[in-house]
Amino acid sequence: MGFLRSGVLAALAALALAVAAAPTADAAPRYPEDFNFFSGIPYELTNHGGSLPGTNNPNCKPSPEHPRPVVLLHGTGGGQQTNWGAYGGMLANRGYCVYALTYGALPLPWPFTAVGGMGPIEDSARQLKVFIDAVLTRTGAATVDIVGHSQGTIMPTYYMKFLGGASKVTRYVSLAPLWQGTMGSLMAPVSKFMSALGVQDRWLPICQACSQILTGAPFIDKIWQGGSPYIKGIDYTNISTRFDELILPYTSGQVPAQRPGEKVRNIVVQDTCAQDFSDHAAIAGSRRAAYMVLNALDPQHPVTVPCMLVPPFTG
Repeated sequence: MGFLRSGVLAALAALALAVAAAPTADAAPRYPEDFNFFSGIPYELTNHGGSLPGTNNPNCKPSPEHPRPVVLLHGTGGGQQTNWGAYGGMLANRGYCVYALTYGALPLPWPFTAVGGMGPIEDSARQLKVFIDAVLTRTGAATVDIVGHSQGTIMPTYYMKFLGGASKVTRYVSLAPLWQGTMGSLMAPVSKFMSALGVQDRWLPICQACSQILTGAPFIDKIWQGGSPYIKGIDYTNISTRFDELILPYTSGQVPAQRPGEKVRNIVVQDTCAQDFSDHAAIAGSRRAAYMVLNALDPQHPVTVPCMLVPPFTG
């Protein structure tokens, strides 16, 4: 009898644990996590101009643990779905309200509407201003945190310095940043050639932003106004890879604080793991870099960043 009773009790305990562990109607949904730079593309192919699972949720309210919405800003040629397949679900699963937009897209039918970062960066920054104001109004938050990739690491600075955005951003996390511009292997010679022909746009007209991110471009000089690309009071984290083939040199994104009161942390992913072969795209799909982003957003609750093989291109 004692054996039977203990067996029944064990079965009841197991059932109770199963019921407790089962998701309820009020439980936060779990979103897919796929650490691959191209994992967002299928969503764009099946839902043109839509949002990744876990992002742009109109009913999301920031929690005490994560009181600021996170705004994801893609790179040149990217979009709100195509650039962030590795991040939407990951951040939402950890309790963040996550928002993303496609800025600077061509005024043409799909698929061109999914190709962002093409227009003048100043115009993109104005789009960002409208977007962040809407996010703050919707969520009731006082500020946002920004996670950007490539052009998305530098465009927000124009918004913050010249469009009143400095008071609306707390943390600024950059993947493959280019604070000093890039000497990109194709951008620079083509730009100079077109300039010699007297073409007003120094880069191809289809990508007006491309000439603006070249080393020595007037736009780069403008964001350095005051002697620094940074703004006091903002917490910056720059995450770069030595194998970046578009941000040349990669140290363009590893600019230390320039003035007292600036808070900047610079990270090169290979410094802590020789197996990390991230290039310009892969750094936005890598689990390693993503966990570094998590630590930048919430340094009080750090996660362990694994050292693992990270292939180029996909991450």
